[in-house]
Amino acid sequence: MHLLTANGSSVLLDCGLFQGKRAEAYERNRNFPFDAPTIDAVVLSHAHIDHAGNLPNLVKNGFSGSIFCTSATRDLSNVMLFDSAYVQERDVEYVNKQHKKRKQPPVEPLYTSEDVGQTVDQMLGVRYHQKVEVADGISITFFDAGHVLGSAVTLIEVREQGTTQTIGFSGDLGRKNMPILRDPESLGNPDYWICESTYGARVHEPASGMEDRLFEILTRTIERGGKLIVPAFSVGKTQEFLYVLFTLNDSGRLPPIPIFVDSPLSVNTTEVFKTHPECFDKETLLYLLNNEDPFGFGRLKYVRSVEESKKLNDINEPCVIIASSGMCEAGRILHHLANNVHDPRHTVLVVGFMAEHTLGRRIVERQQQIRIFGEEHALKAEVAIMNSLSAHAGQDELVDYTRTIDKGKLKQMFLVHGELSQAQQLRLKLAEAGYDKIAIPSRGESVELHR
Repeated sequence: MHLLTANGSSVLLDCGLFQGKRAEAYERNRNFPFDAPTIDAVVLSHAHIDHAGNLPNLVKNGFSGSIFCTSATRDLSNVMLFDSAYVQERDVEYVNKQHKKRKQPPVEPLYTSEDVGQTVDQMLGVRYHQKVEVADGISITFFDAGHVLGSAVTLIEVREQGTTQTIGFSGDLGRKNMPILRDPESLGNPDYWICESTYGARVHEPASGMEDRLFEILTRTIERGGKLIVPAFSVGKTQEFLYVLFTLNDSGRLPPIPIFVDSPLSVNTTEVFKTHPECFDKETLLYLLNNEDPFGFGRLKYVRSVEESKKLNDINEPCVIIASSGMCEAGRILHHLANNVHDPRHTVLVVGFMAEHTLGRRIVERQQQIRIFGEEHALKAEVAIMNSLSAHAGQDELVDYTRTIDKGKLKQMFLVHGELSQAQQLRLKLAEAGYDKIAIPSRGESVELHR
């Protein structure tokens, strides 16, 4: 959530939900550090909840302007935000029952489905490479970020007092040669560069070896008679993982076991993917032209109902279960973990980023005891990590992308969206590449961009 002010206008770059310690997250998400009605426009890089998830709260608090994003981001946000509101409404229902017993005052959800409907109405779809004025003297152009369907790197032009300054905003950067999506596009040579640093200290495994790595993990889990439990974000990660399974199936290497996608949100999201082939790379388009569906091959079963989901716990044979949420903080994945982490036959496969203070991070750290639904569980299942499937650029890829920007023209760089240690390591690597004037802004810090 970054606020740009110029010419008396205020433009918000993304408006995400903070995830972390519950009390801190509740406080930060409910209270904005500005007055919502004073925002003239929002520029949304992509639909992930940590970038789009607090938009309905912004609207609820009086924001009435337009939200500029790609059409694919608008469609994904429609699915994701309604799901977010539904989860909140259900959670509040449960909490208020407990509060009533204790004679405590009721609580309200951050926003409701009605707020989401209004939010989606305020979203305007913009094509890649189409220059659009979003506020007085402020225009944007989207370039493909290659991170998730519809994701964009944004070039912002600010015309003020007869001069023009340009600001590049990465949103989340993707990687080259990943399944389904096109590679990230260069946005040219901005004067200022706001860059994510999620994996600023890590180099990912090469994407080219992901099928072999998954085959190895699957094989040893099946040999133990175990299940492969995969926590996956419904938007992007689930579809990418299915694509890798599809390529294994296509080459005849996928073992003959059932595969379940246990997430209504993933089902709905996958339908959105199918309606936006303009975002696909050549390989995916070729599959579709040949009437092959990477998201719906033979042994794949999408699970919608709670009853069907519960039946998966009765399966005592090898299978793959993909469920959300990606960081294991909510959703059906919690039930699958609670029922399976104690058994060394099974494998928990981590394919995405796990933030600090989440259950997913505790699993990645292989803590011996983990708490699920308030109860302690011994973590005896194998924990396997495939960071080759990460949709975020790694350290080397962030540096390579930044190298496309003319260091002679670049006045300053800001590293955001990453834990401090990650941003600091990325700054060192960028300095080695010849970039200076690299800031790591703290929360709430203001910077004046000089002409």
